[in-house]
Amino acid sequence: MPESTIADFVARFLPDSNRQVDPTKGRVVLSQKRLVLVSGDGRTTIPLADVFDVVVGHVPVGLSKFFDDTVAIAYARRDDRMTAIVEADGETITRFRTVLFKALLQGCSVSVRHPAQIGGRRTGAAAQTGELRLREGAVRLVGLEEPLTIELSAVTHFSRVDRTMDGETRPTLEVQFTDAGRTITSEIVLSTPRRMNLLGRYLRLEYSNLAAEIRDIELPDSEVQLLTAIYSGADLGDLSGVLGMESSSVMMLVNSIEEKGLLVTSEEGTTLTSLGRLAVSDRVEDING
Repeated sequence: MPESTIADFVARFLPDSNRQVDPTKGRVVLSQKRLVLVSGDGRTTIPLADVFDVVVGHVPVGLSKFFDDTVAIAYARRDDRMTAIVEADGETITRFRTVLFKALLQGCSVSVRHPAQIGGRRTGAAAQTGELRLREGAVRLVGLEEPLTIELSAVTHFSRVDRTMDGETRPTLEVQFTDAGRTITSEIVLSTPRRMNLLGRYLRLEYSNLAAEIRDIELPDSEVQLLTAIYSGADLGDLSGVLGMESSSVMMLVNSIEEKGLLVTSEEGTTLTSLGRLAVSDRVEDING
């Protein structure tokens, strides 16, 4: 099957920040198998199988004066570890890091134990094998008895632990999230430590971006109370009684929250968006903290 180009743009870059100080301008070309940096100085080809880390928005000490919006790609070449740095405008970098992570992780084999825990209770669920899919704001695991979608806005904690899966103890990504008011924990193992590291990096990046977006939204206490009530299962018709407000005041709050992208009203009812769910978790953490 021939390779197809999934990103092709002009940027400034360093093919190897260990050996070059001044960035150069050229083309950045990404396919499903390799990243190619082309300039007047030559061509650098980085097989995606050699990439073991991707960092967005951070460059090595001493190079920050040269770069603004960046993606740093750490890769192995023979016995050396190198870092390529790509800089472009913020919108281009956002698109590039999204397609880069998809090229690195999409479709890779995973072992999943779900639900591993409900609340604090282990379920004894058996491990299943499936495939990883990255979706905007979510991780989807397919090929299981039932497909599993983990919305990043519902995640409350994730960490790397050692778990026995498929008969051996392996580094495992433990993801805790809320679903229908319950705290669920899933355990995910990717086929290689390299991919485990990349998935952890992707989750931290996406989650921090969502959290930063939420922090920029101004939410009065009354709007937080309304969001929390809906998150807890209250219907639109119940909100006046729950909040102790007139219906007209409730509708003003609903309209305000909808304009902020935290709430959607449809024929099925009023539901929180992914940002709305994260806003509730974020504010509850602040209160409990």
